[in-house]
Amino acid sequence: MHTLKPLFASAWHDAGARTDGTALCDALLAAYAEPHRHYHSTQHLAECLQGFEAVRHLAQRPAEVALALWFHDAVYDVQRHDNETQSAAWARQALTTAGLQADAAQRVYELVMATRHTSAPAAGDAQLLVDIDLSILGAEAQRFAQYEQQIRAEYAFVPEDLFRTKRKEVLQSFAARPRIYGSDHFHAALEARARANLARAVA
Repeated sequence: MHTLKPLFASAWHDAGARTDGTALCDALLAAYAEPHRHYHSTQHLAECLQGFEAVRHLAQRPAEVALALWFHDAVYDVQRHDNETQSAAWARQALTTAGLQADAAQRVYELVMATRHTSAPAAGDAQLLVDIDLSILGAEAQRFAQYEQQIRAEYAFVPEDLFRTKRKEVLQSFAARPRIYGSDHFHAALEARARANLARAVA
């Protein structure tokens, strides 16, 4: 967690916030460390932030993308269907309170909402953000297997047969896309491995 705090401070400052953001960073880290999280955890946040650092140069507004990554799973309850909406609202409220312009706070809100994965995002920062969030699909086989176990743990209350049916639907929905990754960078780097991981998991 200590290695993540400077990343937050940098994004917070670069976005133009007028507060130090320390309390907010602590609140976000506490949220990602909630005990019911197994995948949507500090590990996932760290992987996303590290992944972003490697492609920061591709972002139009890098500070806003970084903040959207911090907030994209800030609220996470597997029995709710509005996690992204709640997370996005928290981001917009926090950024507005910190003195960011309304249009910047709204852009971060919309970036977080793009991680609902209900449709392919438009090109640009939303596409980059979504590709980072989905980079787990193209992870090395061992990490992908761990990810699948972590998702199962988050849905431990769901009977095995039902979980398998619903999980298969989710995985097949990604596999059915013409492109899993919208950006050329992630498509070239991860598309083939993601399709292999998905095919193995579905089988």
